[in-house]
Amino acid sequence: MNKKMNIMDRIADSAKSVTTGVDAKDIEHWVTIYVMGRAYEVPADLTILTAMEFAGYKFVRGVGCRQGFCGACSTIYRKKGDYKLQTGMACQTRVEDGMYLVQIPFVPAEKAIYDISKESYDVNAILKHYPEIARCVSCNTCTKACPQDLEVMDYVQAALKGDFKKAAEESFDCIQCGLCAARCPSELVQYHIAQLARRMYGRYEFPEPDYLKKRVKEIDMGKFNKEMEKIMKASKKELVKLYAERERESD
Repeated sequence: MNKKMNIMDRIADSAKSVTTGVDAKDIEHWVTIYVMGRAYEVPADLTILTAMEFAGYKFVRGVGCRQGFCGACSTIYRKKGDYKLQTGMACQTRVEDGMYLVQIPFVPAEKAIYDISKESYDVNAILKHYPEIARCVSCNTCTKACPQDLEVMDYVQAALKGDFKKAAEESFDCIQCGLCAARCPSELVQYHIAQLARRMYGRYEFPEPDYLKKRVKEIDMGKFNKEMEKIMKASKKELVKLYAERERESD
């Protein structure tokens, strides 16, 4: 009897089809997914992004960092037997049998233009540039849609109260994928609101670190000029070597 594979082994086995070019007959686990209504059989446990490429789709935009953390590949899908819409990042979410994938229509998310140095440090800055925030009905749909599991509704409410510190801290890990805005019934652009809150907090309340002042002074004095000249003149091979051998901070 074959030993039961754990999930990591299954992922590694499925990924062979795209990482090594192994023949499809050697892949053990398969699922059926639907892309815009058309069925495709793909290796189980691939990410949505990789599974769609396996199915023959070629991405020319909306992919971003690929398996990273940029927020470009936001995705809406349904699972077999479940009417609810699910959200996630295509580079992180793994396919399931019977998964229905749909293309997300473009969601306009206009970003306000402002001079942060001329804004008053209170809620009026938020209301002036994003007045729609007053329409928030606290339904928490934005929080449920967030692939980062951020408390989106909480930071929106904090911004509405002028609590920029809380709004900045609660939204710090936002990758601006837009899923919160796409699902918001009140048509808020939560991630732009959060960005303004973080900028306000950073300029007017967050203390400038001493180490930052020291480093800026060192740069102005030319302490790193020779190192920068060396890097600018280095070949690609030398740059790769420097990067690989760079000093890393300990965990």
